[in-house]
Amino acid sequence: MDVQQCSQMRRRTTIILLTAAAGIIMQLQPFALAQQEKPQSQRKVVRKVVPMYPDLARRMNVRGLVRVEALVAPNGTVKSTKVIGGHPLLAQAAVDAVNKWKFGTAPEDSSELIELKFDPE
Repeated sequence: MDVQQCSQMRRRTTIILLTAAAGIIMQLQPFALAQQEKPQSQRKVVRKVVPMYPDLARRMNVRGLVRVEALVAPNGTVKSTKVIGGHPLLAQAAVDAVNKWKFGTAPEDSSELIELKFDPE
C-alpha cells in the first residue's frame, strides 16, 4: 500500500467515524430533553387545547417536545407566543394550540413557559 492509498483510507475512516458519532449524538438529544424538569407555570391553566399533530410529522414519525413561551394578558388570554425549542415540523401546531389556551387572571402580564409533547403513537 502506498502513501496516497493509506492517506485516502485514513480520510475515509475519519469521515465514517465522525458521521457515526454525529448520528449517535443526534439520537441522544431527544432523550436529554425528555430528562429535563418540567417548567413550573406561574399561572393556573383554565383551558388547554391539545395541538393537532401535523400530517407530515406523523408520516415521518417525528416526535419530541416543543417549548413555547407565551405572553399572557391580565385577563388570561395569550397575547403572543415564541417557540423556544423543538422540531420545526411540530412548532406551528404547538403555537396554534397555545394561542387558544386560557389562564387564570392576574394583576399584570406574565410570561409562561409551556412544553408540549408530541408522540405519533
